[in-house]
Amino acid sequence: MDYLPVFLKIAEQPCLVIGGGHIAKRKVTLLLKAHAKVTVIAPDILPELKEQVLANGGKIIEQVYHAQHLAQQRLVIAATDDEALNQQVFNDCEQANIPVNVVDAPALCRFIFPSIIDRSPVVIAISSSGQSPVLARLLRTRLESVIPAAYGQLAAFVGKFRQQVQQVLPDTSNRRAFWEKELQGRFAELVYNGRHDAAEQHLQQALATHQQHAGEVYLVGSGPGDPDLLTFKALRLMQQADVVVYDRLVSQPILDLCRRDADMIYVGKARADHAVPQEDINQLLVRLAQEGKRVCRLKGGDPFIFGRGGEEIEELAAAGIPFQVVPGITAASGCSAYAGIPLTHRDYAQSVRFVTGHLKDGTPNLPWSELVHERQTLVLYMGLVGLEEIAKQLIANGMRPDMPVALVSHGTRPNQQIVTGEIATIFEKVQTSGIKAPTLTIIGDVVKLQDKLAWFGITKHRA
Repeated sequence: MDYLPVFLKIAEQPCLVIGGGHIAKRKVTLLLKAHAKVTVIAPDILPELKEQVLANGGKIIEQVYHAQHLAQQRLVIAATDDEALNQQVFNDCEQANIPVNVVDAPALCRFIFPSIIDRSPVVIAISSSGQSPVLARLLRTRLESVIPAAYGQLAAFVGKFRQQVQQVLPDTSNRRAFWEKELQGRFAELVYNGRHDAAEQHLQQALATHQQHAGEVYLVGSGPGDPDLLTFKALRLMQQADVVVYDRLVSQPILDLCRRDADMIYVGKARADHAVPQEDINQLLVRLAQEGKRVCRLKGGDPFIFGRGGEEIEELAAAGIPFQVVPGITAASGCSAYAGIPLTHRDYAQSVRFVTGHLKDGTPNLPWSELVHERQTLVLYMGLVGLEEIAKQLIANGMRPDMPVALVSHGTRPNQQIVTGEIATIFEKVQTSGIKAPTLTIIGDVVKLQDKLAWFGITKHRA
């Protein structure tokens, strides 16, 4: 993040604009919307700009800029086409510790103007950090079409009752649940339709009958790593949870989409390194829900495919805790798709089988003879450590030594890597590649298609 997003309260504060043309006028208009006290200085100033500033109690100085004009200013904007002057303004502001924006010169800006969606008192700011103002405007246009104009009315209406609701519902999480319900229900619709008396009556009734919300657990699959693969429901529940309990395989971009003020609890497990034992995780979910918290149990992939989701909701069910399960894209689907390997194909595989590479005791103890089929794709989760033994056992049980194999590391993520080879030699190839967990192993003739169908930017290690 190149810029810290902030909203400045500049009402009745002195702000200086250097320049008297059309660009200066646009900046002055923004400042006046925020009720700033604006001074414009330039040798030549547009008549309509003069009129605008003076009509709003501002000041016009028709002369060349000097550093003494910065005295008492809270904010400075340089809107001129004189590069030397712009540089001077920037240097003077730096010396005086005054935030400055030089229009169309990101290197000379201590703050920038975002693209704005104004639904006052709701204001949405969009920035490309000065890299592409056009892109920011396009994003604004998209958002303008989905954010009702009445949002501002709704926010103002809520503001009238904020203190009353706070007094009746002092518990933060309970109060948040109340507003989330009302802002997505009939109360909001009444405000949108201009029925303010009915909206007030509805809100008072809802407040009088509101009960402490019960705790709940959302068991959410976050997919293999790419945040764009999240479901709408997953994102919604991540945004409303009071607490997020997450695993090692949940990527940082996905964690960034959780509600900002939610408590984040890491319980990640790696091989031979369990940050929190599974039994303790189960009890943690129960305890948090019993405290009235809305808990998002965020797991990589799909919680019901080698994710121990069943164990966790068994504990919740036994304790009488309400829960929801949100499926996620499992690693087999996500990683194979991003690697360009179809798991089934009419010419190569009529079935696919998912197995885990190690059991509770860490050993690859699998029904080997059942896994060897010519026209089947075999997908192994967490099979990197036991890969040598897995390869030996499959060959010993009839798999041909030249069967194609692919290992996908950090699938769907920008650092995705792929190692391909044959089952007889794949272990040696993996050792020299430096590939690291988490990995997914795909065994079958469908791997032959990888070179042809690869589409996602990857690092490839060939046999």
